[in-house]
Amino acid sequence: MIQLDCRSIEYEYEPFELKDYKILLLNTNVKHSLSSSAYNERRQQCEQGVAWVREYHKDVLSLRDVTIQMLNDHILPKDELIYKRCKYVVEEIERLLQGCKDLQEGDIKALGKKMFRTHEGLSKEYEVSCEELDFLVDAVKDNPDVIGARMMGGGFGGCTINIIKEDAIDELVNKLKPLYKQAFDKDLDHYIASIEDGTSLVID
Repeated sequence: MIQLDCRSIEYEYEPFELKDYKILLLNTNVKHSLSSSAYNERRQQCEQGVAWVREYHKDVLSLRDVTIQMLNDHILPKDELIYKRCKYVVEEIERLLQGCKDLQEGDIKALGKKMFRTHEGLSKEYEVSCEELDFLVDAVKDNPDVIGARMMGGGFGGCTINIIKEDAIDELVNKLKPLYKQAFDKDLDHYIASIEDGTSLVID
């Protein structure tokens, strides 16, 4: 996996050893109909939060420079919703960095716990999930064969990404498909994915 710093464009490769686990994508078959306008709104909310913090901390350029204490001091008293949006982003940045450490240490289960927490934040704090995505994550969160799950992509539809024991995939999918169909009258598609090396030069 690649850890990319979008400010400096510096990157590092992180190990991703799944061993007897696989990556399972569960497709809600819900289109991202709200993602464009909703994400513009959240971007504006986060920019407003940064502007309020910058009134007191001129070195702050974006939420990656903001601490929870700054949020508590300068955003929470003004607007609870903007505080909630910004707090999710600040915590997610730290969660990502800790997740990279989990990968370096080969602790996939610790990474999985962070995936569940990320989805909770995306659903309840950043509010870019949907009923179908939440249903699929809730359906696996107490399954001992699934160590992590979250929505992926732009939200408001699309897929969840799950880290699951390889020999448990068929049973889970067969159980979830009729439950999902009954709940939403939609088909549940699934895909098994893997992380491979990218393009490279091959010399004969």
